[in-house]
Amino acid sequence: MVAVVLWGLVVIFAEPWGRLWGTGQDARCYYQATLADPYLHSSWNDPIAYVYSPAFLQFVSPLTALPWQAFMAVWTGLLIGAVRFLTGPRLLAAGLLFPFTAMEVAGGNVSLLLAMAIVVGFRWPAAWSLVLLTKITPGIGLLWFAVRREWRSLFVALAATAAIVAVSAVLMPAAWRQWLDVVVANAGRGGTWASVPVPLLIRLPAAVVLVIWGARTDRRWTVPVASMLALPALWYGGLSMLLAVIPLLARDARTPLRVTVASLA
Repeated sequence: MVAVVLWGLVVIFAEPWGRLWGTGQDARCYYQATLADPYLHSSWNDPIAYVYSPAFLQFVSPLTALPWQAFMAVWTGLLIGAVRFLTGPRLLAAGLLFPFTAMEVAGGNVSLLLAMAIVVGFRWPAAWSLVLLTKITPGIGLLWFAVRREWRSLFVALAATAAIVAVSAVLMPAAWRQWLDVVVANAGRGGTWASVPVPLLIRLPAAVVLVIWGARTDRRWTVPVASMLALPALWYGGLSMLLAVIPLLARDARTPLRVTVASLA
């Protein structure tokens, strides 16, 4: 019921181009971007700036062909589905009522999808391509594989990303050159009042230390926390990535039991 109510509220209040208190403020950044000129609006402070890779825009472009509110209906459903994946059915309502999750669903940013990709990425490392082709810096979580010498998983993550880039660049070569310029131009920019006022230069080293410690002590939950800390700007909605700790803590708790049972067999 909570999921249905939240979905309905977000869709109803998703006014065209998001009025002052409308929903979908972040989602409209990629809704309004076009394949013909994706970086027409790319300044960090532009409320409709699109700063992700051309590949992500190509991925969502079928949805952006929909009318705005129809797009928001589908997009919000995807975000609520991500929360369901991260929390499970019993904790879904609590997860959606977590203030930062509600903010993220209302705004339509991608943090919940990144959290889901990180969890899935332990089994299917290619999922990390979503992280690397959107926010980029949360890809610091890939240190997990490097520290543990899980080279195959690291290779799959990077190779999948490279393959997507190669195909996308063939279709939109100029856009990729533009995106590199956008990344350089916006590097080091902080957030606004809606973000945690701690610069990336401070958060990134902490994220590195955390993921290395987690890799050495077999604590998978540290990866989404480190990736969250490494967000280019730590918007308050980005704190919703903490939901990824739930399934990973559960997996970590089950692992010693499996080892113990195997040793007794």
